Parts: sequence; structure tokens; C-alpha cells
Amino acid sequence: MNYNDRFIKACKKQEVDTLPVWYMRQAGRYDPDYRKIKEKYSLLEICEQPELAAEVTLMPVKKLGVDAAILYSDIMNPVASIGIDFDIVKNIGPVIHNPVRTAADVQKLRPIQVEQDLSHILKTIEILAGELKVPLITFAGAPFTIASYLIEGKPSKSYIRTKEMMYSEPAIWFQLMDKLGDMVIAYLKAQMAAGAKAVQLFDSWVGSLSPKDFQTYVLPTITRIFTELKHLEQPKIYFPGVSSGELLPTLRQIEADVIGLDWRVSISEGRQRVGDNFAVQGNLDPYVLTAPMSVIQEQAKAIIDEGIQQPGYIFNLGHGLFPEASLDKLRELTAFVHAYSTEAIAKTKQGSGV
Repeated sequence: MNYNDRFIKACKKQEVDTLPVWYMRQAGRYDPDYRKIKEKYSLLEICEQPELAAEVTLMPVKKLGVDAAILYSDIMNPVASIGIDFDIVKNIGPVIHNPVRTAADVQKLRPIQVEQDLSHILKTIEILAGELKVPLITFAGAPFTIASYLIEGKPSKSYIRTKEMMYSEPAIWFQLMDKLGDMVIAYLKAQMAAGAKAVQLFDSWVGSLSPKDFQTYVLPTITRIFTELKHLEQPKIYFPGVSSGELLPTLRQIEADVIGLDWRVSISEGRQRVGDNFAVQGNLDPYVLTAPMSVIQEQAKAIIDEGIQQPGYIFNLGHGLFPEASLDKLRELTAFVHAYSTEAIAKTKQGSGV
């Protein structure tokens, strides 16, 4: 198999003959083989074993035929290096044993030591860079999303403590944003040096903010992160998470290459909101995968028809895969996206006389 670079081409808004497809959380609990591994090891224990983490990363590439791999890891992994004690608790998520709520808590956070504390993750990247015939995407959690865990102490629906710090103690908030921004920049630079072909910044929960608050309290750090990474050749993706459609117009000036869209905003509308500087990625509602295959294909077809209207589109979900998703449906969906988009792109070229 020759190296498949259609994902990279799409990130760069270059023309492709077939749309690239990958899925957020594509290495995960919907796969029976992965569930067997999880019977023996926790998520963090898998991450600490580079050969095993690489094996899990490779599973969906082999089973689904996707056009990119995404590193098996967790957005919380780097925070241990800056002084946070946490566990990933089943059916809850990240639980922080030393929450960050005061100026003193923020001051205690130390600079990340990627090579020293996260060498196992860099080793996993190096293994995958040597084995994959598709690009490897690596990632980091964005400062707001990481901060929401650190401040709340666990996942939250209201982000009350997080917003309380933002509004009541802005000096502390911005100091925390600066430290988390430094962490993200160092972590992503190390990933790219180790062999990552693209990086994604996950901001899963920033859609809980109004556009004004996002611009005031978060966007300056997001802007700094991508500006610091601008000189590196690998494509950079910003995924502002769920319910983030109202934030899209505020992203026009960031130095990212791709913006991820959730399913609440169409591909056409998303493009209009972010402007012409970006490729876009998304945005099938993950839970459409509970439907019959005919419905899944109908929904995918509509998204593809919008996506191919101009170069720079990557088929994905609007958020991550869920445990009950069907491996067979995912495999069939991937094949459908490839086949239908190939035919549709060819017709478009014929119609334009290319």
C-alpha cells in the first residue's frame, strides 16, 4: 500500500479525488478487541505502554479503512507533568485530587517536562510514524477544557466554579490560561518533532461560553497557541467542541488550518461563519449511527454534497464515537463515504469541464 495523504491534502485545501474520513474516538469501546484490552488495563496503563498504545491506535485504521490515525491517549495526560494528581474514573471521567481554585494553586503549577514525564507518549508516536501508511494525528486538550476539569475537580455540566473564577478572579484565570497555554505549546511541539503528521486541539466544552466571553477569556490563549505553532509544517486543527456554532465567527484570525464543526451547524453555514482561510471537518451527529444503514447513508450523503462544494473538507463526526456504536456500520459508512464522494467529485469535475 502506498502512503495515503488525502487527509493532509484536504487539510491544506488541495483537491482530492476521494474525501478523507476519520472519526474522533475511533480507537475505543465500540471495538470488541479494544474492550478485551480494557479488561486488563486502564486507559492510563495502556498509554504507559507504547507498543500497546500503538496497537490500539492502529486498530481502526486496519478495521475501518480510515484515512488518518489518531493517537490513543487522553487530554489529561500532560497535566500530571505540571503537578496535577488525577485519575480517570469509570463512568465519571477525570477526577482531580488537588483542584486548582486559588492564586496559590495556580502558582504551584510547574512547567511541563515532556521528554522526562511523557516519553512513553513520544515513543508511541515514533512507533506509529514508522508503521502507518496514513497520517498520524496527535492532540492536546485546549486550556479552557483542561481548566474546567482542574477547577471543577471532575466533569461538570454547569462549569460554575470555572465561570466563577473567570468572572470574579480574572487575574488568576489569565495566569492559569497562560500556564496551560505554555503546556499545550510545548506538548504539541514535542509531538510533531516525534513524528505526528497533524495535530488537533480539542476544546470540547468551550461551547458553554458566549461569543463575548470566549473572545475575552479564551481566544487570546488559543490565538497564541496557533501563532506559536505556525512555523511548523504539520496541519493544525481546532475543534471547539459541541454547541460551538456561535463561536465560529470569532475564529477567523487564528493560525489554524482546519476547524472542526459539530452537527448543529451545517458544513455550508460553518464555512460561511469561519471564512475562507480554513478547511473544515465534521459533522455527522454520532448518534445517527444508531439508525438503519439507509438513514446513515442518507445523512452522510447530504453532508458530503455540501463538503465537496469546495476543496478543504474532511468527513468526520460532530463529536466522538460512543461505546454502543457498531463496528460494522462504521466500516460500511467509511466505504460509503469513499465510494460516494469519489463518484460525486468526478461528476463535479465533469460538470465544470475540468
